[in-house]
Amino acid sequence: MEPPAMEYETMEVERLNTVLNATTRTSTLTQINELHDEFQKVYDILTILTEGVQTLWNDSTRLNEELSRASNISQVIQNELSQLKLSIKDKGTHLSGITSNQKTLEQQLLSIKQIVDENEFVSRDGTLMWKIINVTDKMADAQSGRQTSIYSPPFYSSPAGYKMRVRLDLHGDGNGRGTHMSVFFILMRGDFDLILKWPFNHKVTFCLFDQSGQNEHIIDSFRLDTKSNSFQRPHSEMNIASGISKFFPLSMIQQDDSHYVRDDTMFIKVIINFADLPEMILPYALTFNPGLPSHVQQHLVTQEIHKRAQTSSMMPIVSLATSTS
Repeated sequence: MEPPAMEYETMEVERLNTVLNATTRTSTLTQINELHDEFQKVYDILTILTEGVQTLWNDSTRLNEELSRASNISQVIQNELSQLKLSIKDKGTHLSGITSNQKTLEQQLLSIKQIVDENEFVSRDGTLMWKIINVTDKMADAQSGRQTSIYSPPFYSSPAGYKMRVRLDLHGDGNGRGTHMSVFFILMRGDFDLILKWPFNHKVTFCLFDQSGQNEHIIDSFRLDTKSNSFQRPHSEMNIASGISKFFPLSMIQQDDSHYVRDDTMFIKVIINFADLPEMILPYALTFNPGLPSHVQQHLVTQEIHKRAQTSSMMPIVSLATSTS
């Protein structure tokens, strides 16, 4: 006999519930297993990350320690650098002082050398023998305008006398420019000017030496204008130059066989006529051997003056004797 329909349905429902419960349990277990696996993976990852974080923490701690040491070292270096900068500054200041002192010493040495050079061959008897070397180069400089004038060493009328020098314009000056060599006399400020007589009023004679031995010297003189400022007591280092613009033709001095330039050198002598020597005696005085001492030359000049004076005084007697006979 078949069970009633109601009972059958109840049994079917129970069976289905059983199947459903079994399925649900299976599914739940599966999910639980999957979640466990995922959790295990996450746990493994967290473990790795934790180890990594620990490693990073250890590295960070080590780096902080190294940074601290580096900071300390940096501070030490900064302190040493500051001290080094101060030391360099002090040394720089010291070096600047040394450099300044060196420049001062160099200037003093140059001044002393100039004084020694000036005094080594300085004349103190009112005459000057001026040796001019490298004439060709100096002439080229004068023609180009690079250096139109050259100056002689100073010379003196006496140990406590006038201080003087000569200016030479190799390519000419004034109305002698380009055609003649010009020569000028210059009064300089000296140590004894306050006790000297002014204005300066002594005749100046220039002589360009003939180096061929023929004594064909070029001699020219000029009388000073005592009203000119050039011959008043100097108030600056040098007075205005005064002299002879057309002293010697350039065409003669530039000749290849010029008697006045030998071995690219020429000589100019300057005589200040403090003794008021007669005009005719000066050319005679310039024929002397320049190697003779000045006192010997003066003696010869004196002898020549006496000789010419005696000759002059005898001339009327000779003439009278001739006319009587």
